[in-house]
Amino acid sequence: MWIVYAFLSALFAGITAILAKIGIQNIDSHLATALRTIVVVIFAWAMVFIAGSQNTLPEIQTKSLLFLILSGLSTGASWICYFRALQLGNINKVVPIDKSSVLLTMLLAIFFLHEPISVSKVLSMAAIAIGTYLMIQRQESDMGETSSKAWLIYAVLSAVFAAATSILAKIGIENVESNLGTAIRTVVVLILAWAIVFAQGKQRDIKKIDRKSALFIVLSGFATGLSWLFYYQALQKGQASIVAPIDKLSIVITIVFSRVVLKEKLPTRALIGFLLLVGGTMLLLVNF
Repeated sequence: MWIVYAFLSALFAGITAILAKIGIQNIDSHLATALRTIVVVIFAWAMVFIAGSQNTLPEIQTKSLLFLILSGLSTGASWICYFRALQLGNINKVVPIDKSSVLLTMLLAIFFLHEPISVSKVLSMAAIAIGTYLMIQRQESDMGETSSKAWLIYAVLSAVFAAATSILAKIGIENVESNLGTAIRTVVVLILAWAIVFAQGKQRDIKKIDRKSALFIVLSGFATGLSWLFYYQALQKGQASIVAPIDKLSIVITIVFSRVVLKEKLPTRALIGFLLLVGGTMLLLVNF
């Protein structure tokens, strides 16, 4: 069942990227992240009370709470870098780099969580690595794109923090109900996001947000909440080195939507890379 949860997480994560891309076009990325997180917090805690898991809050061990907080901080940092990269770069390039965090996640899970390694996992990591490289290579059709590489730096940092998030969360939710663990982490992300907004004085820009942008920010928040709920349920019951790659299949939805909705083209080399990413991920399920 946890594999189904992982696929559902990928579905909503893919939708999140598109909704967020549209929603932050005319808004400071840090402010957009903070506003989205409010929606996620409300959604996450609503699920906690529906499930009745708020009663187990006093039972959470110090170690679990510490790792949940650390994973929340890592998530916040990943989000901030990711949405800044989305704002500066092409979604077809930003998303593959962010999704490459799966490689680091798999390695960390094998070495620190002692999850089993197999030939299929090694081949999968190789395919994902090559696919990511092909997708971020500069194409002739991209020559009109800005020469600035700031988006690349933010995208790489997003991937690093995302990988750390998965491992920290896996440790933190071992003895915590998944909905409650997600809600606690989200509060940490909320605090971090708004601290950055106020530090930069961006809170004054809230009045400038138009209705369309506000709508898409709210929708992306709901999509994120659903993605998180399914992801951490899968992570709690399954292997992080398998759950993380499946979750990253959200790139399929993101690429399709970016082509249909945002009219962003995928060059031939990038298409080959995309197929390698998907193929490498699906290979993990062959011998599972």
